[in-house]
Amino acid sequence: MSAKEKIYLFDFDGTLTTRDTFLEFIKYSKGTFLLILSFLLFSPLLILMKLHLYNNGKAKQKLFSFYYKGETLENFNEICRGFAHTRAGLFRSSARDYISGVVASGAQVFIVSASVNNWVMPFFYPDGYDNSNASSIKIVGTELEIEKGKLTGRFQTLNCYGTEKVRRVEALLSCPRCNYDIEAFGDSRGDKEMLEYADQGHYKPFR
Repeated sequence: MSAKEKIYLFDFDGTLTTRDTFLEFIKYSKGTFLLILSFLLFSPLLILMKLHLYNNGKAKQKLFSFYYKGETLENFNEICRGFAHTRAGLFRSSARDYISGVVASGAQVFIVSASVNNWVMPFFYPDGYDNSNASSIKIVGTELEIEKGKLTGRFQTLNCYGTEKVRRVEALLSCPRCNYDIEAFGDSRGDKEMLEYADQGHYKPFR
């Protein structure tokens, strides 16, 4: 009987990082004043989201659209690279060291995040967005809708949260689930299904 292929699933925000990168990204790219302004404008919606009376993915998309609709993809990606470079300290050092060891072992790593791929990827691939030649780490996040080289403000995929995390991972597996030994790491309600899906689940492991 052949050994199962080892796969590691890592949530990003709060698990690998010290805080939510969506808010940090807005602060970095738009400034603290506009971040506070958006919270005032969207506070009724955010309250409903916290009470589970409004879909968190839709609320997140509205907030994202407020800031970035119409931005060129080229400029947005440049901002994302700058964010990952200047905010590298958000990445927990213990988490970075652990992932480096996992990659060295030859195991497959999925970074499964509700955050947008564009600003998550430069934390792992600082020189660009083409990770086809470094496939040991795959970024599985919320993807943006692009039309004529510009952001529409909408998401092309569902918000990668909860059951969507499991669905997105399963779509990438080349063999039946039983052929894999999966270890998952998370820190919030949005990771519950992913942690349960794994053979081994770790809650808030790097703190």
